[in-house]
Amino acid sequence: MDRTDRPVNPSSVRFAGLTFQGPTRASIAAFPPLTLVITVNADFIVTAHEDPRFARIINENCATFDGQIPFAVARRLARPRGAAIEKISGSDLVPELLAEAARTGRKVFLLGATPEANTAAVQVARERFGADVEGFSPPLAAYPFPEDWRRQCRARIEAYRPDYIFVALGAPKQEFWMDEERAWLEPLGVRLCIGCGGSLDFLSGRIKRAPVWIQKIGLEGVYRVLAQPQWFRIKRLLRSFLMFKYIFR
Repeated sequence: MDRTDRPVNPSSVRFAGLTFQGPTRASIAAFPPLTLVITVNADFIVTAHEDPRFARIINENCATFDGQIPFAVARRLARPRGAAIEKISGSDLVPELLAEAARTGRKVFLLGATPEANTAAVQVARERFGADVEGFSPPLAAYPFPEDWRRQCRARIEAYRPDYIFVALGAPKQEFWMDEERAWLEPLGVRLCIGCGGSLDFLSGRIKRAPVWIQKIGLEGVYRVLAQPQWFRIKRLLRSFLMFKYIFR
């Protein structure tokens, strides 16, 4: 069955002109393999309205609500009204999936982040969760990825044959990679790929995630900027406010 012919998850909701087929953890679990999980924050919504390809990837796959502000607004405006919606970020799902993988004997592959963060995240995943985990941090590359870069990633993944892949290449590169590579990931036996951005940095302990109370009041992005005051993070935070242009679509 072609991707465009696949039925939409009956628990899906519409918000800001996009289809969210993973509004709850139960709806994610209902997806058949191979599941691509896209954790959609405010910046993703803005990017989707600028890039039709990114919008298609969100609409066709298992999109979740990532970020307290998009989640809070969607609870009021998403259609159908009153639908079940949960806040599900990559940083929430990564430890949950690692714990599940340890229970079920599934293998996890960590792709991306810096070499130091990737190595540390693999170690934490093994020691804290007891999961069967390997990882690879490919050289930093602009998109579209060079063919040699793609071959390196494929060789590592094919040798390990994981059930889950956590892709930390930064958005939208990580989502483009998952979309392009699914044709060979599915027959390899991969059950789930999740674009998880900076989640491997959090898992490794190299960067501390915002306290829960800051997450709940919607200031996690501000906390990250204060912790790492880099221009691209400031720019992305300011750009996130453009989400409000699209909330009634």
